[in-house]
Amino acid sequence: MNSLRLALISNLRDEASPSMLVCGDRLYDYLCAEHPDIKTTRIQPDYTYRLRRLPRLGKMGFALGTDKMLNRFWDYPQHLKPQISQHDIFHICDQSYASLVHILPPERTGVFCHDLDVFRSILQPDKYPRSIRYNTIQRYALNGFRQAVVVFYTTQSVRDEILHYQLVSPDKLVQVPLGIAPEFSPGSSRLTDAIAQQIGDRPFILNISGNLQRKRLDVLLETYARLRYHHPELLLVRVGPEWEPNMQVRIERLGIRHGIRLFHRLEQNDLVELYRRAAVVLMTSEAEGFGMPLIEALACGSVAVVSDIPVLQEVGGNAAVYCPVGQPDVWANTIHHILNHPEAAPERAMRLQHVSKYTWSAHAATIAQAYQERILPQMTTQQPLEVFA
Repeated sequence: MNSLRLALISNLRDEASPSMLVCGDRLYDYLCAEHPDIKTTRIQPDYTYRLRRLPRLGKMGFALGTDKMLNRFWDYPQHLKPQISQHDIFHICDQSYASLVHILPPERTGVFCHDLDVFRSILQPDKYPRSIRYNTIQRYALNGFRQAVVVFYTTQSVRDEILHYQLVSPDKLVQVPLGIAPEFSPGSSRLTDAIAQQIGDRPFILNISGNLQRKRLDVLLETYARLRYHHPELLLVRVGPEWEPNMQVRIERLGIRHGIRLFHRLEQNDLVELYRRAAVVLMTSEAEGFGMPLIEALACGSVAVVSDIPVLQEVGGNAAVYCPVGQPDVWANTIHHILNHPEAAPERAMRLQHVSKYTWSAHAATIAQAYQERILPQMTTQQPLEVFA
């Protein structure tokens, strides 16, 4: 019997978040390295810029959104269609690309669901209103999501939401926690000069996040402002995109701009070293699908103070410190106590031991096993395929 041919439908690299790229890249690496019985091919077309290239118009939100829509819903399907016959199973790495299920054989297609954020405006329209155009597109993607033969999810919280909204039947669901690259470990290395110069020897708290509303960056900034009263030398280091205008206003009002260091996409070595050097790593989110910064921080031996929400409790267990969502006074008091009494945090050995179970090897193995057990038997009994000799 020849190798099973798996197509890894990856996020468009130019528009994907760093975390989505990491998940797709690591899955590809470990499937290739550890599962030779599966011939894995990555499908990832180049991103085509159209309106973004136009003077003046190119920086407007409409132009960026239109380019994104055309790449996902026109260019990607056109790139994928000629390759369908070359593969037996299709794995969509991100639920936001679930529209592609419509052009693939759904009985041989799986989708990895990190969270339901992209579908919020359909599932909770009163809380997350969006435009008619956006909702039409995402409803199309959600219909594709529902047709997939298997849906992988990261945490029990994501599973509960999927079932709450009756998106797919329970028998389609397979849990697959994310992993941690071996580079995320205790130790020490050297920051690049540009980053080291901005931080110096000053202590800092660290946040890794995007600008989504659920990240609750208002709590992050308010917490830092309160900590500055007692720790004037403390910096806030954030890795993520530029602050949104409303957060810029808050930063000015709180008078904390001179204490903030913002870095955009970093090389992994620099990110690892920031984790290692941070006094505390914060996640102030009100909702998460998994919380990769939490396990990465713990793997580096960092103290993690995160929101007291079920998903982070599930992922972090007793290795993290928890604070209530939306209460910066409590966050500031908790972190102040840890800065003054480091022994109050969970023991370092506990933090490292807890996250040792999160590996990309296990992640890839679970996905490979699911396809071999759920789809391969149907393929061999329902119709002969040329790959099986």
